[in-house]
Amino acid sequence: MQNIVILISGRGSNFEAILRTSREENWESACNARIAAVISNRPQAAGLDIARAAGIEAVAMDHKAYDSREAFEAELADIISRYDPAVIVLAGFMRVLTEGFVSRFEGKILNIHPALLPLFPGLNTHQRAIDAGCRVHGSTVHFVTAVLDGGSIIGQAVVPVLPSDDADALAHRSLVYEHQLYPKCVRAILEGRVRCEDGRTVCNDETARSLTIFGC
Repeated sequence: MQNIVILISGRGSNFEAILRTSREENWESACNARIAAVISNRPQAAGLDIARAAGIEAVAMDHKAYDSREAFEAELADIISRYDPAVIVLAGFMRVLTEGFVSRFEGKILNIHPALLPLFPGLNTHQRAIDAGCRVHGSTVHFVTAVLDGGSIIGQAVVPVLPSDDADALAHRSLVYEHQLYPKCVRAILEGRVRCEDGRTVCNDETARSLTIFGC
């Protein structure tokens, strides 16, 4: 069985989307995979209760209880390793991971960023897209590297930026398609249709098309 470990800091709406899709598509049978654990750096994260209700191991790790970022990450890495993960999914995990942590799980960590990378890495992406006069915006699933939002792209969801949009409206429109994109990308990794080689994403044309979503 291929194990998925999901890291969250709050409710984890993308975790919920992955959980829902994994059940609807019966991933345990279809691709020999399951969500083995959900880990949060915030003990009160609502996503932990969602995991427990779903019968998934929920682990709370308060990052404030550790003397350093490195100490927190060392224990986090040890806990993750117990599940021998095929993929580690960041779903609203509000911690920047160090190079040492990332290198330990190279090619296995995924993140979703609320912009069409390489445009607008970092924060406040929706307002920045509006301010730049973009006509399209969206979200990107990518492999995680030591460079913030700099890993190779796996899939993207694209939505129009409308003249009436503010940041909240644009964020809401994008989130609908995030919840479709992320599960597709996780499953493609589990099925071996996508992999990272020498810092680049490798897949065939059919898979690339399936991981490109055009919203409205």
